[in-house]
Amino acid sequence: MLSNTLNGNQIKNTAGTGVTFNRLSTSERSTEFSQLAEAPSLPHRLKISHQETGSGMTLRRRSVVRIDKTSISTVDSKTPVTSSAYFVTDSPVGALAANTEMATVIAEVVSFMASLGASTTILYDCTGSGADALLNGGL
Repeated sequence: MLSNTLNGNQIKNTAGTGVTFNRLSTSERSTEFSQLAEAPSLPHRLKISHQETGSGMTLRRRSVVRIDKTSISTVDSKTPVTSSAYFVTDSPVGALAANTEMATVIAEVVSFMASLGASTTILYDCTGSGADALLNGGL
């Protein structure tokens, strides 16, 4: 289980600066965190949820890690807007004896998002191959 406080070693912004989140709520299959000292009118949230369907060999787990950040529009300086990013896994847990294959695909997506090919540096500034494609609509 995650700590009730996620500190700057766990979550960083585009400048590589740590962002602290505190747990707001937890239910059986989901939890929500809020950024420490967020403005009530501009929520910045981290949500984690899991859903299982099927049974036996057909059991699947869909898991989502999502961050939503509300800010004021930079176009009209009045309108609140929400930006969201999320990571979804769809795992055939009923047909896997270990998490090896899921760990492999998660590592590959993270690497694609946060690096440039052979680099071993995590690019928090979103210049990694995958992040750049998302930000700029590239293929």
